[in-house]
Amino acid sequence: MKTRSLILLFLLLPGLGLQAREAGLETAEVRQVRVPRVFRLDGVVEAVNQSTISAQTRGQVEAIYYDVDDVVEKGALLVKLKDTEQQAALKRAEADLRAAQAVLKDAQANYRRVKDLFNRRLVAKSKLDSAQANLKTARARFDSAQAALAQAREQLSYTRVTAPYTGIVTKRHVQVGEIAHPGAPLMSGVSLEQLRVSVDVPQSLILPIRHKRKAGVELPDGRWIQARKITIFPFADPSANTFKVRLELPPKIDNLFPGMLVKCAFHTGKVPALVIPAQAVAYRSEVTAVYVVDEDGVIHFRHVRLGGPLDDEHVAVLAGLQDGERVALDPVKAGVALKRQRTAEAVAHE
Repeated sequence: MKTRSLILLFLLLPGLGLQAREAGLETAEVRQVRVPRVFRLDGVVEAVNQSTISAQTRGQVEAIYYDVDDVVEKGALLVKLKDTEQQAALKRAEADLRAAQAVLKDAQANYRRVKDLFNRRLVAKSKLDSAQANLKTARARFDSAQAALAQAREQLSYTRVTAPYTGIVTKRHVQVGEIAHPGAPLMSGVSLEQLRVSVDVPQSLILPIRHKRKAGVELPDGRWIQARKITIFPFADPSANTFKVRLELPPKIDNLFPGMLVKCAFHTGKVPALVIPAQAVAYRSEVTAVYVVDEDGVIHFRHVRLGGPLDDEHVAVLAGLQDGERVALDPVKAGVALKRQRTAEAVAHE
């Protein structure tokens, strides 16, 4: 009986391959190509512009116009300080300038008069020298008064603290009524217009990364963007044997904030890899497989280990397939055809 079943199976084997052809399965060849060698590491998003604004003059905090999480436009008024002292200093400087200007005007007129008399030999040379010295002194006082006025105006402008760039307030350091002193922090913020990603890279990858200088960052919505610039710090962290690498991102990226953890992909060269169409992959719970169709048309369900997507239509295969094999492009049709094939095999064994 066993010999008879084997003979029957031998007779039916050529017909098993008809399952793939009768099902009209389209197949694609497994090809070996050179693909980019990519290493994926975690990175932290940072703001290029992040700073703490400090007071540059003394004054009581009179008003605060923004708080934490508020969006601030460049040049917007953040904090207002009481400016009584600065206004008084400005008025004194303006008065001193007017006085110096009057003294200078008088000294200029006196010098012209003495010089005219000296040219007519009516006064001694010492009189001309004295008038010239007085003129130089008056000019120096006028210049000093102008500088004092400019300083007073600048000190007054410091009582109006404005935003240096468009961003978001992250911390407020003062309250209304407090006395702010020069150097005291007032408000901290970050700009979301220009972001970068900081990555700790193992030292074994630094040479190829430095050579290729090509990397990408995965956004929260799953999209990948190319880094505009890669900066590699020229020293390693001795405790972790890693190098700090910064990836500069394009401006104005939505839904990306400082402190977020993102995936970074570094291209370090090319390696040979087997490539198949992404549509050929069948996902069955935790099993990843493809339907392989051999030269005789017989279908095999083959577990595979995938690498990563090469583009929107192809994936790399790390294990489970060989170059030149063919895989079914429609896993659903292939699964139906495989069931028919197994039924035929069961009949052959009866």
